[in-house]
Amino acid sequence: MQNFQDFLQTWPAQRRSAGIAVATTDRILAVLEKDSLTPQDFLLLLSPLAQDCLESMARRAHDLTLRYFGRAVNIFTPFYISDVCTNQCRYCGFNARNTQPRRHLNAAEILAEAGAIAAQGFQHVLLLTGDARHLSSPEYIVSAVRDIKPLFASVGVEVYAMNEEEYRLLIDAGVDSMTMFQETYTPERYAWLHPAGPKRDYAWRLAAPERAARAGMRSLGIGALLGLEPFEQDAFATGLHAWWLQRHCPGVELSVSIPRICPHEGSFVVEHTVDDRTLAQYVMALRCFLPRAGITCSSRESAFMRDHLLALGVTRVSAGVSTAVGGRATEDLHNPGQFEISDSRSLFQMTAALAARGYQAVIKDWETPIL
Repeated sequence: MQNFQDFLQTWPAQRRSAGIAVATTDRILAVLEKDSLTPQDFLLLLSPLAQDCLESMARRAHDLTLRYFGRAVNIFTPFYISDVCTNQCRYCGFNARNTQPRRHLNAAEILAEAGAIAAQGFQHVLLLTGDARHLSSPEYIVSAVRDIKPLFASVGVEVYAMNEEEYRLLIDAGVDSMTMFQETYTPERYAWLHPAGPKRDYAWRLAAPERAARAGMRSLGIGALLGLEPFEQDAFATGLHAWWLQRHCPGVELSVSIPRICPHEGSFVVEHTVDDRTLAQYVMALRCFLPRAGITCSSRESAFMRDHLLALGVTRVSAGVSTAVGGRATEDLHNPGQFEISDSRSLFQMTAALAARGYQAVIKDWETPIL
């Protein structure tokens, strides 16, 4: 089976640019009338000219969202258990060269944090660590999952790239989803952004969702960190990745995250800013191209932005967020978290806000058996 990296190479930057260059208003409107879109169609919807057709895109995206998801919006919360990291990602607050204090929770601290999260009413959590196998080993993560699983219906992970057997260990412990951001799909830019650490291996990270699917993971989440590369390049590659996974990993639930880079510990100059209008265009293009895929919008975005993206395709949001390790059960003023959040609404506030807009907050839509 051809892997995704080989397939992506059939869409080099020059081919993508050429695909965007042929955009016309008539072609874009014709795409919106199609039942099934091709990658070339997706490119047209990402083109600058498509911004003249946003009203038509919005109607189509809204109709598709209602058809496949109704007015249900899944809510989850992140759960950081370690921020010790050996990578030197230039854009990340966990960069090993940053000098802020670090935390690595022990079993008792993990249970305390889990209890605080469960007390707020959450049933879906996303477990996160830095990339430091000497501390946050697969066995450490497995132990954490087994300890907290009785408190939650669903436990997902957003950790470093693992091999197939390690993903099986996580699944056996009760993990049902994994999220893996490629950050950027341009290998040269990726190499510059990751000067040191195990994350520097572009191909190993790119293939992680495939390995997780082979291991039996129920749900996969992918995404690029918008702002690291020109918008059309990474937006297209992300959609193409999800499209490819849907075809090669049948039965696996797919979702795409749409994060824009946020302020964090350290300094990083964002060269390719993605404005609100372009972010909305991205959500609509994704929904039209991938009508059955989930779209996740995190608390990096403001409450206003997240509320208004629901009608355009977003189906999953976070609430009650802390990006600091142990950020609910303990107060550590010296731990700034991975990045600054823009929407600090609690689960109760998010649920009320969704109801006010005619949406149903889904706290639990899946339960992995406790083994």
